[in-house]
Amino acid sequence: MPALKNPKHEQFAQELIKGVNAGDAYVSVGYKHDDGNASRLVQKVQARVQELTRKSAARAEVTLASLIQEAGEIQAAAIEDGAHSAAVQALTAKAKLAGFWIERAVNENVNANYAISDQPPTSEEWAKAYPTPAATAH
Repeated sequence: MPALKNPKHEQFAQELIKGVNAGDAYVSVGYKHDDGNASRLVQKVQARVQELTRKSAARAEVTLASLIQEAGEIQAAAIEDGAHSAAVQALTAKAKLAGFWIERAVNENVNANYAISDQPPTSEEWAKAYPTPAATAH
């Protein structure tokens, strides 16, 4: 089914595909407030919405099962060609794009925290905390 002849109807169907509720979609395409007309328009564009949904589903058919199957095929080809690294990189890229590969990183605060005092250390305290090379040489 091609795009609907009425541009507002087509845009309304597109909004419904995005998950916008019928009343909000009705107003967003330029119609005045929804007084029950949105539900009637939903019935008119229902076939188009179903077609768009099928097309979206067909585009999103990369599944974990298909990645596993392709991984097996790539592995077999890589073993024959000896190109293991390239095969693994391609598979990893596809898995990341499909959302099956999640990078996890551990972030740690390595900044030093210093205490500030209104009383400076005495000479003895300073020397004990920060010995000089001459003082530690004996």
